[in-house]
Amino acid sequence: GVSVRILVLQDTNPSSSTESGQTSSTEPGLLPGETVVREGKAAILFPSANEVFYNPVQEFNRDLTCAVITEFAREQLAQRGVRILVPGERDRVVVRLSEEKNGTEHQEASEQPEKEQQHEEEGGKKEYITASVGERCEQGLRVLEGLAASGLRSVRFALEVPGLKSITANDYSAKAAALIARNAQHNNVSHILQASQRDASMVMYEARGKKERYDVIDLDPYGSPSPFLDAAVQAVSEGGLLCITCTDMAVMAGNSGETCYSKYGSMSIKSKYCHEMALRIILHSLDQRAAVYQRYIEPLLSVSVDFYIRVFVRVKTGQAVVKNSASKHALLYNCVGCGAFHLQRMGKKMSQGKHMKYSAATGPPVGPNCEHCRQRHQLGGPIWAEPIHDITFVQKVLGAVSGNPTRFRTSKRIEGVLSMVTEELRDVPLYYVLDHLSSTVHCNTPPMLQFSRSALLHAGYRVSLSHACKNAVKTNAPAGVLWDLIRCWEKSNPVKRERLSETSPAHRILSAEPTLQACFEIREDANPQSRKRHLTRFQENPQANWGPKARAKAGGGISSELEDKRKQFQGKRKKPITDSSQLKSLPCKKLRKVCPLNYNICSVFKIMRSCCY
Repeated sequence: GVSVRILVLQDTNPSSSTESGQTSSTEPGLLPGETVVREGKAAILFPSANEVFYNPVQEFNRDLTCAVITEFAREQLAQRGVRILVPGERDRVVVRLSEEKNGTEHQEASEQPEKEQQHEEEGGKKEYITASVGERCEQGLRVLEGLAASGLRSVRFALEVPGLKSITANDYSAKAAALIARNAQHNNVSHILQASQRDASMVMYEARGKKERYDVIDLDPYGSPSPFLDAAVQAVSEGGLLCITCTDMAVMAGNSGETCYSKYGSMSIKSKYCHEMALRIILHSLDQRAAVYQRYIEPLLSVSVDFYIRVFVRVKTGQAVVKNSASKHALLYNCVGCGAFHLQRMGKKMSQGKHMKYSAATGPPVGPNCEHCRQRHQLGGPIWAEPIHDITFVQKVLGAVSGNPTRFRTSKRIEGVLSMVTEELRDVPLYYVLDHLSSTVHCNTPPMLQFSRSALLHAGYRVSLSHACKNAVKTNAPAGVLWDLIRCWEKSNPVKRERLSETSPAHRILSAEPTLQACFEIREDANPQSRKRHLTRFQENPQANWGPKARAKAGGGISSELEDKRKQFQGKRKKPITDSSQLKSLPCKKLRKVCPLNYNICSVFKIMRSCCY
């Protein structure tokens, strides 16, 4: 069993009592018309209520980034003799009694700072400089936010992440740069945070040749970050951290594979595992661009949540390691009928004594048609085929967040997502979806614990869930084993085969007899710890019409809300237009001369035209 005792001694986090996203216009010190939005410890000013570009759904993104950068700073600054102090970390005593391996590792991670301090106090050999939040640390990290907008993220870094030397909040807009400076002054962080009005790529390109490059670069653009990746992999310091967000999920999920190839050098395909594939596409693009400069990436954490993906990677330099780049990437063969997939590595390496020999890979791993349903294959990729998380680092972040739950408003969700990340199979790319497996053969969907967990474990294979999809089945079992389990399940839950077409994937899969006998008895180890503890793994929709906000206007301000546009143009092709202001005014090709009747409605196109010739 699991026994958990948590003793809260004192809450020193002032932000825990403040509702994030709260808007106010009566705070002292505001200029006429200004509005303030609160998140975490930051209070962000906007010129007026009509120009508030703030998405509360992205608070999880910003909270997670603060947690990751804090642990990254803890690791990096410990080598420089600096100890960071996070408010609330010393005020909790967590005692966890568990025989589970995951629980033990989780407790060790949360108690690690205390053990290090005790060891150093006993030894007394090394003296540390302490760094607190809001203070400038001369040996600290240099941070760049390339696309800062209002500066909310950078202000939160300055107020919530200790051990920072400087923060550069850059934006190309003059209004945004002025707003960043105003917010830095309002939050009393001008000694750490500097506003910049320049092209983000140029800021990073100019830093690539300097001795002190940026230790942390955060890019959170509207849409694709591809225009900034080449500069980012050069401007980050040795062993530095890149934090990249992609919100162009329609492109990365297979709706426009040709566009995805032009941006990331990878062909996306429509599939059930598209969210993890999107993570592997951006990691492939980062590693490929870094390899040009004899650099390579080490993914620390990669998450797919809500409407975007977010990756945290460490960038290092090494010509010998770069030679392994081809073997880290793979092409993807996906069956359009049943969804079975196979990976084809781009290269291979073999050990020859003390040296490694690199050569092209041999393939393909599949025939022209799928062996299960005899449908054709789609070719996607290349994608990153190595692990997308550093479990040791993730456990440190998880231990810090769970040990200080009042630090972030989204701590419960961070704990749930990171717990699932630690449970994922590291060496198994992509996943199957249980709903899709059953719908392919038109049978009832089996219970998750009974089928995808217990049956695969009984068959001798490893299996886990995925944070990217609720009904994901991540396993090292080949597709043939999964279809054998489906065939065994269908025998006890038969479908009407007379209704199946002989050329359909369902008929061809069910017509073959299973080569193994499935055992659907539920095992004790089938239920993962994150599910047993009822953690917030997949949150429900946070609010109505949630999602990405409208793009900011080039001249300042924000565009109309997407919901307002939907209401305005709903049924526009069916309803007759009675208001002439809603009709387009364009030169009419049929009216080359001045119309004697002063008609400005084209009789051919039925569109309001301006007779201007």
